[in-house]
Amino acid sequence: MKNRHLIAALPLAAALFGAQAQVTQIASPTVAPPARDVAEIFFGTTVHDPYRWLEDVKSPEAAAWMKTSSERSHAALAAIPGRAKLLAELEKLDGSVAARVFGVSRESEDRWFFERRGASENQFKLLMREGLAGRDRVLVDPEAIEKKTGKPHAINFYAASPGGTHVAYGLSAQGSEAAVLHLLDTRSGKEVGRPVTRADFGSPNFSPDGRWLMYARLQELKPGMPATEKYQHARTWLMRVGGDPAKARMVFGRGMPGVDITPVEVPVAVFTHDGRWLLGYVYNGVQRELTLYAAPAQPVLAGKAPRWTKLFGAADEITGVAYMNDGLYLVSHKDAPRSKLLRMSLASGGIAGAELIVPQSEQVITAIAPAADALYIERRDGNVKRLYKRAHASSAANAELAEVKLPVEGSFRLNDDESLASAADPRLSGLVLDLQSWNRARQIYLVGADGSVRNSGLQPQGPYDAPDDVVATEVKVASHDGAQVPLSIIHRKGVALDGRNPTILYGYASYGITEEPFFSPSRLAWLDAGGVFAVANPRGSSVYGQDWYKAGWQANKPNTWKDFIACAQWLIAQKWTSPDKLGILGGSAGGILVGRAMTERPDLFAAVVPAVGVLDAVRAEVTPNGVPNIPEFGTRANEAGFRALLAMSSYHQIVDGTKYPAVMLTHGVNDPRVEVWHSTKTAARLAAASTSGKPILLRLDYDAGHGIGNTRKQQMQERADIYAFFLWQMGVAGFQPKMP
Repeated sequence: MKNRHLIAALPLAAALFGAQAQVTQIASPTVAPPARDVAEIFFGTTVHDPYRWLEDVKSPEAAAWMKTSSERSHAALAAIPGRAKLLAELEKLDGSVAARVFGVSRESEDRWFFERRGASENQFKLLMREGLAGRDRVLVDPEAIEKKTGKPHAINFYAASPGGTHVAYGLSAQGSEAAVLHLLDTRSGKEVGRPVTRADFGSPNFSPDGRWLMYARLQELKPGMPATEKYQHARTWLMRVGGDPAKARMVFGRGMPGVDITPVEVPVAVFTHDGRWLLGYVYNGVQRELTLYAAPAQPVLAGKAPRWTKLFGAADEITGVAYMNDGLYLVSHKDAPRSKLLRMSLASGGIAGAELIVPQSEQVITAIAPAADALYIERRDGNVKRLYKRAHASSAANAELAEVKLPVEGSFRLNDDESLASAADPRLSGLVLDLQSWNRARQIYLVGADGSVRNSGLQPQGPYDAPDDVVATEVKVASHDGAQVPLSIIHRKGVALDGRNPTILYGYASYGITEEPFFSPSRLAWLDAGGVFAVANPRGSSVYGQDWYKAGWQANKPNTWKDFIACAQWLIAQKWTSPDKLGILGGSAGGILVGRAMTERPDLFAAVVPAVGVLDAVRAEVTPNGVPNIPEFGTRANEAGFRALLAMSSYHQIVDGTKYPAVMLTHGVNDPRVEVWHSTKTAARLAAASTSGKPILLRLDYDAGHGIGNTRKQQMQERADIYAFFLWQMGVAGFQPKMP
């Protein structure tokens, strides 16, 4: 969710948010199903799992309970009096901008590619524009595909060939992220060759002459193979553009000469822009540290097997790589928790000869991107990003970095970690940069080689995109052990500190992901109500670098929810809110954060929303995406890992006879990242254990997954439900259902 303005929303605020009312409690939509305990012993500790049978989501009994619970939860949400008006307000705010534009890339000949969703459209389309001021042409339209198939589709990724004559893109249905790779001729608009299935990791990239396409592909799961094999033994393949995928050649992966990787590691190979090298990235699940191989490209294009050389491994603690002029720029946190910048020659064959070119500083180096004119460097200053550039020719370690002054102090990203997309192109000068803040909507800027920054005009600006009366109060909160936790509080100017403000506290705190300033049009509906939206960066994020991240990792994970609880207590102590007006929200791995905050301090919150949350950490490892997450959370195969997982498992920390807050668990049934049974099992356990009389809602979407690719309609409906649920449970007038 992200942020907008006041005037047009005032009538709704005045009508719906007057005097406070008593919370109307109704019978919980979720009724606990029968408990059938499965007990397992790990290292002398017995772990009880009373709702293991709900993991078989296709069994008639589990499916029926899920459907009934979800339908009753949707009905309860629909019965909240203010929900319909709130949804209309959210749709108005979201639709006030002519279009939303994401994923901009530029090609030679002034060709531009991007994804765009118009105000009246439900899903993002892939477009191409000839010249920045030219006309747009739709290349891929998921809405048209939905009309043909009856199922919502989404574009997962795309990559244009050099010059933009072809584009490769991934398409998946119903939020599954099970991408099928397609190749399109942009001149004719026709598909080229046959689609490639099992392209979930995708990462398509073309040879510099545009004749060859390289892509990552999952193995085929044969009958009888365990589900945990899904993301193992992936390979990277090379095929001629327009050729038969069945004739593609494997070029990178386990078992190839010179390549030493495990079955769980994912190999992704890319061409360098000059065509001289192949770079082979190896990802150990979600681990941030990379392994990298290199091979000369021309022998491979001539039909020979690649000669791979390992350049560095995870122990070298490299988290960012950029190629330029037969060399690599490297971001490393080895002996530098806030990261340093190295440079090495590919001719050296290893990292031993790498030279330091930017030492560690108080600011955290988070990413790099090479353009033709310079190397661009992204650094975090608190939770605000700064942009610097460094000349390629400079060799001194203390060479001065030139800061590029940006028109908005907020956040941007030079790289997309999942797609390997970059804001820079080594063939072109300057950057294409997305920039936003807590109170300024995302705009797309062009950074010139001369340091100039101008708005590209690609992203239209709406009437609520620059609210002058929305501010962010930045504070640091002392946690249980004295650690200072950054907390951003987004609110209207002049909000009264009387303890009565409906407040949402949001956090994530995993994988080193930091919550940076972001704008949300939807959030304005909350602020217009006099609400407050607070964003925490507990340990487990990397707001202060590697040390802060590792202090909330694996066995240190309790620091994340203890930091979060400290932020909640501070908001209450400073009279921003009170326990009966405070809700917490977190998604995916953020489910650990809010789930454990709730189980540790159920008295502190009025309502809790784990969205697609990781809630049964002990069992997560037996799922397809569980193995890739072992580097982040640990493994139950050893005692230290098991005890860490048990401590962070909300499902196993629920205690009978406890007065828990109201809880709404939201989940897409087709989620490939976090199995839906995390939410169903936790809903069942809470329904059986809680004695507060407050409702437990299980909100399922059978046409969604982890939220990736959700349509505009799905997004608006879910946000309306979350806000309405919070306002109901906070006792806000206008949101109290009538008693039956």
